[in-house]
Amino acid sequence: MDKIDILKKCFSFMDLTTLKPDDTVESVEKLVGKVTALCKEFPEYPLPASVCVYPNFAGVVRAARPSEDLHVTCVASCFPSTQSFLEVKVRECELAVEAGADEIDIVLSLAKFLSGDYEGAAADIRAMKAAIDAAAAKAGRPVVLKVILETGLLKTEEKIAKASRIAMEAGADFIKTSTGKVEVNATPEAARIMCKEIKKFYEKTGRKVGFKAAGGISTAEDALNYYNIGLEILGEEWLDKKYFRFGVSRVGNSLMSAIEGKEIKFF
Repeated sequence: MDKIDILKKCFSFMDLTTLKPDDTVESVEKLVGKVTALCKEFPEYPLPASVCVYPNFAGVVRAARPSEDLHVTCVASCFPSTQSFLEVKVRECELAVEAGADEIDIVLSLAKFLSGDYEGAAADIRAMKAAIDAAAAKAGRPVVLKVILETGLLKTEEKIAKASRIAMEAGADFIKTSTGKVEVNATPEAARIMCKEIKKFYEKTGRKVGFKAAGGISTAEDALNYYNIGLEILGEEWLDKKYFRFGVSRVGNSLMSAIEGKEIKFF
């Protein structure tokens, strides 16, 4: 596969993200409108994987998107801190699905994990997974669960690996590096640890879990670096939007510029 094809593949891994305090219906519609314009102006490009928003904007993305292939992703579980009552986090997940989310990104309970209450952290994920699955069944469509580990706060290889295992064993369809809201977000080192745990989990269970890098991915070179980590550790079969994602707000223009060989300011 040549470099241009790889760059386009990376483009298809993007969860285009807007998670700002000043997001509005109009600003979210504008972002989705850019994807619609992409289909017309650059028809040879793949769609990004999804648009990622706060739960109250799920219906906005769903109504405005150009295709069902562009998924609606919502952060939930009282993102980004996840510091609330489990009942609140569970209900937020349910409401997000009811509002139209195809994918839910929740955050590992760091309060429990960092206190050594690993079973409690796992139980929270299982409760949200069960609620998401029930709401999805009622809606008549599958919904993907991604669990954010917040690796920049876990810091050590041992903790990142343990958090990866806990999330996968509790039912995560993806494990994700970061919220993008802390000082240290996605790093190649964390990605390597997580991908190695994904591979071990697959060898043990036969279940494929996806990987998502988020936070600080701003250039085509960043995207290619994570692509190559996935290729090296997980192999070609993982390098599809079903199992590999980038959470991005900026990298789209850099990828397009690298593909076109000139500066592009599209997003």
